[in-house]
Amino acid sequence: MINARILLVEDDEIIRVPLYDRLKKCGWEVREADDGVRAKELIDQNSFHLVLSDIRMPGMDGTRLLEEVKRISPETDVVLMTAYGGVEDAVECLKKGASDYVLKPFDMDDIVIRIKRLLDVQSIKERFLTLEEQCRESMNPIIGSSRKMAAVLNTISQVAMSDASVLITGESGTGKELVAAAIHYGSKRSDSQYVRVNCAAIPEGLIESELFGHEKGSFTGAATRKTGKFEKADGGTILLDEIGELPVHLQSKLLRVLQEREIERVGGNKTIQINVRLLCATSRKLEQEVREGRFREDLYYRLKVIPVDVPPLRERKEDIPELCEYFVKKFCFDKRAPLRISQAAMDILMQYEYPGNVRELKNIIERLSVLAPAPIIEPWHLPADITGGEIQEESRDELTLSKAVARAEISCIRKALIKTGGNKTDAATLLGISRKNLWEKMKSLEIVT
Repeated sequence: MINARILLVEDDEIIRVPLYDRLKKCGWEVREADDGVRAKELIDQNSFHLVLSDIRMPGMDGTRLLEEVKRISPETDVVLMTAYGGVEDAVECLKKGASDYVLKPFDMDDIVIRIKRLLDVQSIKERFLTLEEQCRESMNPIIGSSRKMAAVLNTISQVAMSDASVLITGESGTGKELVAAAIHYGSKRSDSQYVRVNCAAIPEGLIESELFGHEKGSFTGAATRKTGKFEKADGGTILLDEIGELPVHLQSKLLRVLQEREIERVGGNKTIQINVRLLCATSRKLEQEVREGRFREDLYYRLKVIPVDVPPLRERKEDIPELCEYFVKKFCFDKRAPLRISQAAMDILMQYEYPGNVRELKNIIERLSVLAPAPIIEPWHLPADITGGEIQEESRDELTLSKAVARAEISCIRKALIKTGGNKTDAATLLGISRKNLWEKMKSLEIVT
């Protein structure tokens, strides 16, 4: 652990100074104190990976300091040093929570090796927690105890064990992928493949090959045979996210897959039987897409065997405190002093409309976890687009025309997105600008959707 923070506590300057220099040469960040009282003050104000302390000191001895460290920061390792004592004293210190016990006089190389070993163990623990968090990503919990979310969870529990197709609808950022994952992991197919495809992220010329695969030489650049997503999901579940973006000429092929339970690779001449449960998600209003001829009516009703509508965050604001608590823990799990949101700041977060829904709230909390100047989030720490720019520190209280215009543009764009359910094309029409212009403004104004 290269950037480890170490507190060296030693009242004997002849020992402290050379030991301090040696620890610094190892690349560690080292603070020093010449008595236990000063050490306690530093521990209250800072976080340390390891405390290296003498036992006998004026003001507060090492064993008392050990108790304080374990009370304030249980994860911090404590190594005690003494010129007095023997095996019984060492055992007693280890029982009280010390990680190691060193007798003076000691060899510098030996103490550096001991510290490195303890820091390596901490590093392994941190990597384990990170890996555990990454594994948990595939089965993120659905947070919310509101009436509307309770209805969604009830539907999930009812449909999970069936093989029926599910159409998950809702605005962008509401958590449709989490609903799909919950259905898969709660089903009898949970031990099989769960394949996710974002139809909006694949170029139109490649999406057929991505879904159904292709044979070698079927088109320019097809140097080898490729297995499609449906084949990879055989026996499991496939999620077609943003199904409303699927080109019309592929909608008929998908309908045939649903009816016949078989596929053909691009350039192939034989059918391949598959056993796949289909989940679809979309932020578009497919009924309107059907009326306007952009989505096949027969496919729409085939997909909508079981509809699940995920409510926008503005319709379940009572879930915001619970979501904030979850995201704070998520983004601050490796910090010794996690963030806390004050009631005043929470009141403002509860009043905001969240056109970007849960994803926007998640981004706000992540931003605060990185940039917050204090462990308690106050209203003036929140982004200006949340507070409307009305709550600012005195040093930023100036008002310019450009800022006023930007604030007005943000407000208009957000209202248009809310009114059109997140559909950028319709929002651009409502605002009287092109979709490209809307995209550029959203990017420059940092509007999250």
